[in-house]
Amino acid sequence: MTTNVPEASYAAAGVDIEAGETAVELMKEWVAKAQRPESVGALGGFAGLFDASALTRYRRPLLASATDGVGTKVAIAQRLDIHDTIGRDLVAMVVDDLVVCGAEPLFMTDYICVGKVYPERVAALVKGIAEGCVLAGCALVGGETAEHPGLLGPEEYDVAGAGTGVVEADALLGADRVRAGDVVLAMGASGLHSNGYSLVRHVLLNRAGWGLEREVPEFGRTLGEELLEPTRIYSLDCLALIEATEIHAFAHVTGGGLANNLARVLPEGLGATVDRSSWSPAPVFGVVGEVGRVARAELERTLNMGVGMVAVLPPEAVDQALATLAERGVPAWVAGEIGAADPDGESVNLSGDYAR
Repeated sequence: MTTNVPEASYAAAGVDIEAGETAVELMKEWVAKAQRPESVGALGGFAGLFDASALTRYRRPLLASATDGVGTKVAIAQRLDIHDTIGRDLVAMVVDDLVVCGAEPLFMTDYICVGKVYPERVAALVKGIAEGCVLAGCALVGGETAEHPGLLGPEEYDVAGAGTGVVEADALLGADRVRAGDVVLAMGASGLHSNGYSLVRHVLLNRAGWGLEREVPEFGRTLGEELLEPTRIYSLDCLALIEATEIHAFAHVTGGGLANNLARVLPEGLGATVDRSSWSPAPVFGVVGEVGRVARAELERTLNMGVGMVAVLPPEAVDQALATLAERGVPAWVAGEIGAADPDGESVNLSGDYAR
């Protein structure tokens, strides 16, 4: 039976194999910059390779793994047509989960899903991921770019990543090391980081109707520039703290806010008191709260409120920790302490009002 229907093809279905191959060529330069001595092979293999036998300094190495995405922050990048920073956000979300247990990030893989492959855009995304890996001290050993026409619009994409790290078994950090009398040391965030963007977009873009090009006096720049500020990557800073002094635990402040994430590294019977007056959150948090009439409790369980990472350490280690972070350009301060838990209250109590 003959018909006048043209022959079907992958390209006709919306998948451009040649564009994908062009994207791989464009990203090679950036992937090459995000390597470690233990990296094996080159871009284009079916699997990324890493020579674990080179990790001879570990007596009983534990492998740590983490996976994450960037959430709806990608919608801001898409609207602004700026794609070379979102990859740094992705790396931060993964490696800073790894370092919480004391693990050194070793390597990452990424997954980029697009409605349509624009080679330069995909290369820009990978450029950001590679730059993030350099900042984190890990290698980018592989990844996948998938074109899903019909599932995503031509201008839409999402990114995800997975990372592997290593920690000495007897150096594993966590709740079992935390003691009453320990100090809560806060490390400043670079901004909103990569959580709570559904709330932020709902408040500022949808309800208030602000455009991303709007100049916001409180920010000293446009709304879009503020919202696209890359997430601070703390992994090398945390590893430097471990090397310099005694650390009992870290808490990466992401979805759920400071209280919920700090609670994850507290042992049964202990709680934390955090003094809000020890820091002043960046203006973006106040703007979201005021414009959207968002209650403080809702802000605090959604956004980081200016604290991106927390270290729990003994009092005698605080001065060295602060000095180490100051040398590395990371704002840090004593924000609270660990004590007996309130049996009738929350495990983390936020007290006082934020400094102005």
